[in-house]
Amino acid sequence: SDGSVRGSQRYGYEGRDFISFELGSKNFVAADDAAEITRRRWEDENEAEGWENYLKHVCPEWLQKYVEYG
Repeated sequence: SDGSVRGSQRYGYEGRDFISFELGSKNFVAADDAAEITRRRWEDENEAEGWENYLKHVCPEWLQKYVEYG
């Protein structure tokens, strides 16, 4: 492995896709018009920075910890 991190965070509502965060593009993707409101709000509040940190640092650390537990 080259140590790079790829991933996304996805949210659903009532069994349907709602919104996702794509790490590569650092963008939120709204699944429909209702999710567009959330996308705009999260972009205005700079939520992408927090999700980027989580997906690049926190998540891999926890994943490695649990893999070591076997």
